[in-house]
Amino acid sequence: MSNVHSDGLGQFQQDNATPHASRVATKWLQEHSSDFRHFHWPPKSPEMNIIEDIRDALLHAVEKRSPPPRTPMDLLTALQDSWCEFPPGYLQTSVESMPRRFASLLRARGGQTRY
Repeated sequence: MSNVHSDGLGQFQQDNATPHASRVATKWLQEHSSDFRHFHWPPKSPEMNIIEDIRDALLHAVEKRSPPPRTPMDLLTALQDSWCEFPPGYLQTSVESMPRRFASLLRARGGQTRY
């Protein structure tokens, strides 16, 4: 965190996802809690980071490729090709969805949403 946010403004979104709640992760977070701020998020709440949707779309595109990537270099090429094949405006549409997503989340008071 200090490498990425040397200004001390880094925040960790603690949503109790399985990787964040493991014994190892919990211990590390406690030991390094002074390095960054925690942003507590309701457990199992909707993911508001559009990178998750973009990552899912990219992985889905790679999984559909035939033949599937077999080596790390094949995977890199498949990821790059899939990224370049995203329709024009795909990323902009994701960014523009944020106000609607946040409004939905506020209406649900942090609960499950459909966006």
